[in-house]
This record gives sequence, structure tokens and C-alpha cells, in this order.
Amino acid sequence: MSKKIFAVAASLMLAASFVSANPIPVRGIVEGFYGAPWTHAQRLDFIDFAAAHRLNAYIYAPKDDPFHRSKWREPYPAAQLDQLRQLIDASARNGIDFIFAVSPGLDLQYSDEDYAALIAKLNAVRSLGCNRFAIFFDDIDDLNGAAQAALLNRVQKDFVETNGLKPLITVPTEYYLDKMIDDGATKKYTADFAAALDKNILVLFTGKGVVVPSLTADQLATADRIYNRKLGVWWNYPVNDYLQQKLALGPIEGLPSELPAVFFNPMSAFELSKISLATGADFALEPSNYDPQASWERAIDAQFGALSTEMKLFADHSQHMQNDWANCGRADAQKLRAEFDMFFNGEDRADVINKILVETADAVTKLKIDLPPQVFNECREQLEQLERLMEADQIALEIVKYERLGAPTDQLRQILEGKLWSIDQHKEKALISEDCAYRFIKQVLDAD
Repeated sequence: MSKKIFAVAASLMLAASFVSANPIPVRGIVEGFYGAPWTHAQRLDFIDFAAAHRLNAYIYAPKDDPFHRSKWREPYPAAQLDQLRQLIDASARNGIDFIFAVSPGLDLQYSDEDYAALIAKLNAVRSLGCNRFAIFFDDIDDLNGAAQAALLNRVQKDFVETNGLKPLITVPTEYYLDKMIDDGATKKYTADFAAALDKNILVLFTGKGVVVPSLTADQLATADRIYNRKLGVWWNYPVNDYLQQKLALGPIEGLPSELPAVFFNPMSAFELSKISLATGADFALEPSNYDPQASWERAIDAQFGALSTEMKLFADHSQHMQNDWANCGRADAQKLRAEFDMFFNGEDRADVINKILVETADAVTKLKIDLPPQVFNECREQLEQLERLMEADQIALEIVKYERLGAPTDQLRQILEGKLWSIDQHKEKALISEDCAYRFIKQVLDAD
């Protein structure tokens, strides 16, 4: 799949899909995840992808780039500055705002010395042609809202406005509603920060929580009232740094249509992030007419061509992301789950279910052989796990069929327990279809 063919196909699809658009003004991605950052080649590739999908902004903020966060005071080495220059130039050619971010909050002292170090870092990137910047205070312990706001205001006035740059962007330390509010009242940090912050600075937040299924208009209005301005959104899908065993391969869902800015946080799995990012671009271009399912299918068709049928079957099993504090993405394999439910309610769905299981297993086999190496390397563990699940589901299906006929199933149950043991042994590396295929196996084994 060459980049040129992909870009032409994507552009044609977009031209056909967006006849009259009412786009979100600032729409892009924030490379803001923990873990291995994207490579320079991947970032350049993303600029082409963003242009083809009419995204217009990219925030450079990889948490594990030491010069962005832990060593923010230190200047970038010459080789990395040259890479930043290439990204800035490529972005400018494609009409994309390259936004350089610094996260100084781990050890910021609010001194003149630290302010000078921060401005030196920003000026070094400005000299490369960058005209928009961000300063982030997320995921730190410091709750001095007044001091943070004062620093940002100083940067906005003395650096941004003096140099004729676009307004500063920030993320506060309390960057989601459940942290901003306590018992209906705005907490001190947020109140201090919001009251003091220059009105020209764009604030990003993540919704009610860090990773949430939706952001309602009422929740957005509450956040806007707290800050007395329109807030932009940092949307944590398809990012998976909190659940790296699972890939977020579903469409963007659950966002309100009226936003000044939206940034989608991707996975370190660069190629597979493009599925959700393409749907996010569709949403941001015409939010009032966005169809998540249709957008998801278009994205996979454009990106995987002759393998699109197989990729849809695989991706359908890897959409929902959830742990004890995160919950986002639609349920895995909803059609198959509905068939399982009908089957357990006594309906004769065995043949339909078996057909789906076989088709999915065949799809996995084909993907393992034919996927380009750069894609296969990002999902090998999950493909192999889905293969195990499909095999186990077929055995579980046979157990229920035999039990309904009154036939013994002890031997089959032993085989299925062995399959489940193997699946569980691989869960530290690969999670997939937890809402559906894994659930079916457990239901059968627990139904003694």
C-alpha cells in the first residue's frame, strides 16, 4: 500500500463524503501518550495522512521524549532539532499547524531562571519556523493554579503576542470535570487557574473523566462556565497506554458537535491508529452529519484495500477499552454477542454463530499472511489471541449443542479448559474481544 495511492484514494473518498461541511475549526492529533514515541518517519507519514484527511493541527507532546518533559530545561540535540525542522516544514507545506508542547510541571520552580529556560526552549523551536506552542501541566502533583496561570500569561504576552504567534494552548493539572469539581463546587486549583488565565489561551480538557465513553453538551457547558471561555477537547481514544495489551480499533464516538478544537490522542501503534484517526477526521469535518459506522468502514476500505473485509472482522473484536478507571469505545463484536445471547436464550443460532466464528478465524489466517509487515508487527499478538478465542468458541458452541441433546461433554470441557488456560497465559500481552468471545467461553464453562 503506497502512500501516494493511499493519499489519492483518501482524498477522493473525502471529496465525495463532505460536500458541505461545518468543520470544527482546529482539528488534529496530540502525540501525548506514554510509551515509545512515534518515529520521525512515522510523524512525517502522519503529516501526509493528516493532509489527506483535512486535519489541520498536530501537537508534538510525547510524554517519553525527555526533552519535552523530564529534561525540559535542556536544549534539543542538533539532530533532533533538524528532525523538528523537517516536521515543521512538512506541516507548513500541507497547511497543518505544527504545535510544539513543553511539559515543565514535574519540577518547575516558577523562578526567573526557569522562565528563561522555558523561553529558550520555545525560541529554539520558533527559529525553525514553528508559530504555535503549548505548555502542559497534566499528570503532576503541583496544584498552584495561580502560579501556573501567571507563568502562562507571561508566556502569552511576552513571547506569543510579542512575536505575532498564534494563541498559546494549555492543559491544566485538573483536566477533567470530576477533578475540577467537588460536591458541586469548583475546587481551589481550578478556580484560581481559571480566574487568572489570559482569555486568549486555549484550554484543553478530557471530559468528565480521563478516558470516557462520551462528552455531553451539558458537561461541556459546565466546563466552559468554569473557565468563562470555550474549551477544546483532548480526546483519549484510540490511545491505549493505560491498557497496552489491547488495540483501540473502533471509530470515534460520543463527542458534541460544537467545539473550538479537538485533538485525538493516538496509540504508539502508528499504523493501526489511523483507523480511528480517520473517523475522527470525518467527525471533525462535519460533526452534525457524522456516521461512526460508515466512517469506520470507509477508513478500513481506504487503508486496507483487498484485506478490508478481513480487517473489519478483526477490528470489530478490538474496540472497547476499559479498566477500573477508563471506559471508552463501543462494545466488541456486537453482532456476534447478540447471536450468543439469543443462543443462550434457547434460539437455534448455532449454525449462524459457527459461520461467523469460521469466517473470523479464516480472516485472521489471511491477515497473518498478507498484512504489510509494519501493520502485522503492531497486531501480531492480538491476531494470535483472536485465533485462540475463535477455536475455543467453536468448542464451547459444541459443548452447549451436545448438552442440549443430553450427550456427555466432559472430554470437550477438558479441552476447552486447556484452551482457556492458554488464552489466559497470553492476556498480559494481548487482550481482545473481552466483551464477546472470551465472555462466551466463561459462560459455557461456568454453566455447570
